[in-house]
Amino acid sequence: MAIDRLQGVPVPGVPGTGPAPQDGRVPRAPQQPKQDAAFEQVLRQQQGGQTEVAGIKFSAHAQQRLLSRNIKLGDADLQKISDALARAQKKGAREALLVMRDLALIVSVPHRTVITAVDGSSMRENVFTNIDAAVIL
Repeated sequence: MAIDRLQGVPVPGVPGTGPAPQDGRVPRAPQQPKQDAAFEQVLRQQQGGQTEVAGIKFSAHAQQRLLSRNIKLGDADLQKISDALARAQKKGAREALLVMRDLALIVSVPHRTVITAVDGSSMRENVFTNIDAAVIL
């Protein structure tokens, strides 16, 4: 059997072996859209809900503060926050102030939720109330 006779013959499990399209184009396999944590975070924020990243929840208010103050948290930052929450929880803290570089976060320790975020320039003249612990990272 000549190879040209095999063109257009479907072979199970071998893509592109079906009938060729009439317009001469080669069909492509459908691509799955990439979904990453940033997309999910933006989507949930638009929906007004909490976002959870690396086991840490961010309230809608905290998300708004992070975006409006152009504060970006990387994986290393999230790990530091998670570790700080674990330490604060061991000490029995309920509402804590986490200070990291030029960033302050108010967190609900039992709920592992960031309630609000304050950048360095805004932090200088603020008074933080209703906290029972402070963790310096």
